[in-house]
Amino acid sequence: MKLAVEVIEMENETRLDQLKGDRSENIDASRCDLHTHTQASDGMQPPEENVRLAKEKGLIAVAITDHDTVAGVKEALEAGEKYGITVVPGVEISTRAGGKDIHVLGYYVDPANDLFLSRLEGLRETRALRNEAIISKLRGLGIKITLEAVVAGIGRELKPDESIGRPHIADELVRLGAATDMRDAFNKYLAESAAAYVSPPRITPEEACNWIIEAGGSPVLAHPGLYGDDQLVRGILERGTFKGIEVYHSDHKPADSERYLTMAEEYSLIITGGSDFHGARQGVVFHGDIGSVTVPFHVLDQLKKLADV
Repeated sequence: MKLAVEVIEMENETRLDQLKGDRSENIDASRCDLHTHTQASDGMQPPEENVRLAKEKGLIAVAITDHDTVAGVKEALEAGEKYGITVVPGVEISTRAGGKDIHVLGYYVDPANDLFLSRLEGLRETRALRNEAIISKLRGLGIKITLEAVVAGIGRELKPDESIGRPHIADELVRLGAATDMRDAFNKYLAESAAAYVSPPRITPEEACNWIIEAGGSPVLAHPGLYGDDQLVRGILERGTFKGIEVYHSDHKPADSERYLTMAEEYSLIITGGSDFHGARQGVVFHGDIGSVTVPFHVLDQLKKLADV
């Protein structure tokens, strides 16, 4: 991990300067958003549109990191050729540890790896069972919601390797008048400890790391600040074979990023970051707009070197 340590040492001063200023002012042609979602999972836009927007924002690279699927990667790579922008094939895997949902990002995974695709399919089946359980809880609360209506609300036919996420259920809750917007839907019903929250048995973060590495990729712990438990984060990092940590995220406060910057150095991890862009729902961009959180292009080189690319 000597290489990762060297990267961290070079970037510390730059990162701390970035924390003090407006992150939007740091977007330039050498920067990359390493966390975006598309219609392949719970994003609002086709993969090509994410790439086009990234180009429009002046980014040089964008990662496609859909939940438990790589279905959007092929279209995004083709769009990258079209718009002259680097597309990083990625994924965000759902795991469970310490009683919390933990997400593991994988960069430069092989989107044609049969074993990896089979494993992701199993995760989507778990996600489908969770969705049914959420709907059942919501109906038990007197809300007349159906999974069929949730799917219909998407407005298009889902592909076999695409999945329904909680934001889709939130959209239907808003349509039914049970919530004012997606944030309200999560706070009332879908977030951890909310009335209809369901968390089925999932793989561990360590297993997700192994899957990503076996698929030729580099595993990165996603948005550690959202877990609200740095002791848990440390335990996850110590047990897993992580190559990086998402220091910069739309929902991280500057103090969060400073803490994880220190943690990255402590554990010899590559510093990554991204907007967690999902698009706009009810006119509001959930998490952050594409390109609002970025890292320098050489971070991609470090991720590549630690992956089997």
